Amino acid sequence: MVASGSILAVPLGSTEQHGPHLPLGTDSDVALALADRLAAARADVLVAPVLPYGSAGEHAAFPGTLSIGAAALELVAVELVRSADAFAGVVLVSGHGGNAAPLAAAVGTLRAEGRAVLAWSPRIGGGDAHAGRTETSLLLALAPERVRLHSAQPGDIRPLAAVLGELRRRGVAAVSPNGVLGDPTGATAEEGERLLDDLAADLIAAVEAWRRR
Repeated sequence: MVASGSILAVPLGSTEQHGPHLPLGTDSDVALALADRLAAARADVLVAPVLPYGSAGEHAAFPGTLSIGAAALELVAVELVRSADAFAGVVLVSGHGGNAAPLAAAVGTLRAEGRAVLAWSPRIGGGDAHAGRTETSLLLALAPERVRLHSAQPGDIRPLAAVLGELRRRGVAAVSPNGVLGDPTGATAEEGERLLDDLAADLIAAVEAWRRR
């Protein structure tokens, strides 16, 4: 495949706690899986290596979390896309919600420079916020050997909007001592596969709409 006629999909994740039962690289695993599904659906897509660090300072109280912060992520995204001018466009596939604002800022800069770039992240209606049933199901579908279901336990089950202010001020540990925002009870690989199908379809549709502009 010739780069000049191709789209580069860059998976962006995070290295952060996901409760006592999910791996630190959960967001990176999801981002890479969705980028791979995009490439399987479109012959013009190439997948870059995953960037496993993001803006995750809200999880800093938990061991294992490694964050480069919002400003650094924004700069990294800008420079990565600038270095990919050989491609027809770049899709930034993010698996971590905390990456959204810095990636939006990066896209604004890059589009002002005339570059073709799209930032996409999962939107799951009714899903819980972090390490609950949604992400547990996704990981059971992707890497069941790395899910410790015997350690899974509910965290703060209030809607994200109800805890977001305190979470931003004091971090996840202030609202959920075990790091879970939601309830992983009942998570299944079958539900995870359905979620992956839905998310991949949304990503593919977003890229198709973007390329038609």
